[in-house]
Amino acid sequence: MTTYTERQSQERDVRDLLSLKGQVAIITGAAGWLGAAMSRALAEAGATVVVTSRSEARAAELAESLPGSGHLGLALAQDDTDGLDDFVAGVARRLGRVDALVNNAYGGTGPSIDQTTAADFDRSYHTGVTAYFILARAVANHLRERGAPGSIINIASMYGVVASYPNAYVGYNINSPAHYHALKGGLVHLTRHLAAYWAAYNIRVNALSPGPFPPSRVNDANPGFIERLEEKVPLGRVGRPSELKGAVVFLASDASSYVTGQNLLVDGGWTIW
Repeated sequence: MTTYTERQSQERDVRDLLSLKGQVAIITGAAGWLGAAMSRALAEAGATVVVTSRSEARAAELAESLPGSGHLGLALAQDDTDGLDDFVAGVARRLGRVDALVNNAYGGTGPSIDQTTAADFDRSYHTGVTAYFILARAVANHLRERGAPGSIINIASMYGVVASYPNAYVGYNINSPAHYHALKGGLVHLTRHLAAYWAAYNIRVNALSPGPFPPSRVNDANPGFIERLEEKVPLGRVGRPSELKGAVVFLASDASSYVTGQNLLVDGGWTIW
């Protein structure tokens, strides 16, 4: 058994800590606005990346575009939770291992607070909480069977921590749905719960919460909305998808080996107000 002093002296180079070489990472909803950037980050760090989308063609196209080799693009309907265990098992059989999971896919609706229905809540929770849990548990079970460490990253939101500004949306055909806030808050706490249970197996579970990262189509359809959002951000601008790359690699890699149960906010300072 190594002594405390010996453990303290076993310092690794930061480039080694951030490397995902030899590891397999699954990222759901990979072909989306933020998912594609995070997929590239994992590949650039050396991982073999399994990217998913509802469209197999989109997933395959993204996988082909990633740096490195061996990446897979697979179709995954995340709302079909009965098939998620088999999906993870299939990836493990095909690639020999799974080391990291980025739960990113989401398929909720966007009605106003006055028009939101029970079905909107049910659909959002099913895809954004229930499916995240099933996938996380499947990966955790695989890691436990291997006796291997791993990292699970749940993509939450700043809106799981703070409420939105109602006046930011006035006059635009954009909403800040009640069920989205509720499920992202629930996801942040689910992350803590899973981290507590799986820490004994050296399986780390963290949340990554983006702030305002609206896709370009939002600005095209709603002139002036982005400027209104930027007034709420201490850094004075909305985020670029590439600004999530460092955070996702940090949480997936050994650079965050002593970090679990946390919610990393990448929000330009939005939540400090």
